[in-house]
Amino acid sequence: MTSNYSAKIEVFAGKRTKAIFKSIETDNKFYDGNPTKTEMMFNDKIITILIEAQELSHLRANLNSTVRLVQASNDSIESVKI
Repeated sequence: MTSNYSAKIEVFAGKRTKAIFKSIETDNKFYDGNPTKTEMMFNDKIITILIEAQELSHLRANLNSTVRLVQASNDSIESVKI
């Protein structure tokens, strides 16, 4: 895929970072119709998300979805407080 647009997101959420990564990575693995190339990596403390797209609107949509998934995961973990 030759991309015209790209974005990099880095997320740090303390002790919740790994759980958030597992949550959003699963969603990304099973979305075959994604018009963007999305890679997610985790390195003990930081989630790195790389998104590439040929269309700016696709990049924006994926960014919005990804940030919302991160927020929803964080909120869900925070609400349980185990």
